[in-house]
Amino acid sequence: MPNNVDTPTDEAQANAPVHVDHLLLDGELAAENAWCVSYDADTLPEQRPAFVPLPLWQANKQDEELAPLLLSDTELTSALAATLAPLPAVAIDFPSFTDGRGYSLARLLRERFGYAGEVRAVGDVLVDQLDYMRRCGFNAMALRDDQHPDDALRLLNSFSVRYQTDVEERQALFERRLATSE
Repeated sequence: MPNNVDTPTDEAQANAPVHVDHLLLDGELAAENAWCVSYDADTLPEQRPAFVPLPLWQANKQDEELAPLLLSDTELTSALAATLAPLPAVAIDFPSFTDGRGYSLARLLRERFGYAGEVRAVGDVLVDQLDYMRRCGFNAMALRDDQHPDDALRLLNSFSVRYQTDVEERQALFERRLATSE
């Protein structure tokens, strides 16, 4: 017997705006997260404010309640970086925790192009990635629903010394040690 009940398609579910309850902002748990993330490349979401795919944002730049969502395959050119520069926020998608292209996008935005606004990690964001995200230039991380915010805060601040450089520390540990010994 056929099922005559209307059920949302996989595509409709995939394109529905996502709202994340647990947001870390500048190293602390944010009191609220007003922003939703929409992956629908064709239709503006009803919920606002919203991060939307870059082409949709570019077609609707005049709407101040929209901000760009950079997918992991975005080519970050000088022209695009100049367009993003005055914006207060940009989201970078992590479609899978194993996809590291978002780290590169954030680091390029901060170091090469000097972006000063909020860089938010969205998508498959796990607590064990947060320190690396911050080191690459993310200052906001929207946790996946199954990730506990207390664990996130603890892990975000678990390393007091790092050997490598990052967007905050421009000298490697050995360079800092050499500088103090001279």
